[in-house]
Amino acid sequence: MKILVAEDEPMLLKTIELKLKKEGYEIITTIDGREAVAKIETEDPDMVITDIMMPYVSGLEIVAIVRKKAGKKIPIIMLSAMEQEKVVMEAFELGADDYITKPFSLNELAIRVKRLMSQFQRNNPG
Repeated sequence: MKILVAEDEPMLLKTIELKLKKEGYEIITTIDGREAVAKIETEDPDMVITDIMMPYVSGLEIVAIVRKKAGKKIPIIMLSAMEQEKVVMEAFELGADDYITKPFSLNELAIRVKRLMSQFQRNNPG
């Protein structure tokens, strides 16, 4: 399983990468939204985890791009320090599957990733 993680905070990106690799996932990391969009097209990830506030292309724009352009529906988890209901609602309306407020537990993230992956595999066999 390949997961693209888009996060502009280098230390957080590295800790997420290490945790999810330890859980057995292949991780593709990007530090800005433009790079994330390019890697989504070239790497064909099984899941996207993205911060909302990203340079060049926001996490919300990434969700919209994945949902409009991707031939298959893949799970998307949003990360954000913002607890604004409006932003959370917009993320879900665009097609995000889960939302985690920073700071968060890496164990919680790993559990949510595993749960979403198994849900999507059940709902989209083959």
